[in-house]
Amino acid sequence: MASIGVALPLTFDSGTGYTMLTSLKSTIKQNFKMLLLTAPGERVMDPQFGVGLKTYLFSNFHDNVYSEIDTKIREQVAIYIPIIKIMAVQFATTQIDNNQLSIFVEYSIPNIGVKDLLEFTI
Repeated sequence: MASIGVALPLTFDSGTGYTMLTSLKSTIKQNFKMLLLTAPGERVMDPQFGVGLKTYLFSNFHDNVYSEIDTKIREQVAIYIPIIKIMAVQFATTQIDNNQLSIFVEYSIPNIGVKDLLEFTI
């Protein structure tokens, strides 16, 4: 099967050399995750790129912070990955004392008829 890109983090695959992404769905999901985790200023040639979720890690979690994160995610997706339509952004803060924030972003890719969920903890 034809490859679209390299899966990150890089891992060795005896058949292809590196583990490759072979579907649009997996490639868009990886790009979306990189957009959320990249801090603004981290990408040298495009200092506006990224949501920078890790910068919120030690914030006092309250409705304003959640609203700010939600807005930032939607703004960045509209600019950098407009093929994605955000359906819902949810937060789970069961580990507030451990400075952890779980984020669940439900999104769709209407052009290829895909709905998916991106979830991770920072």
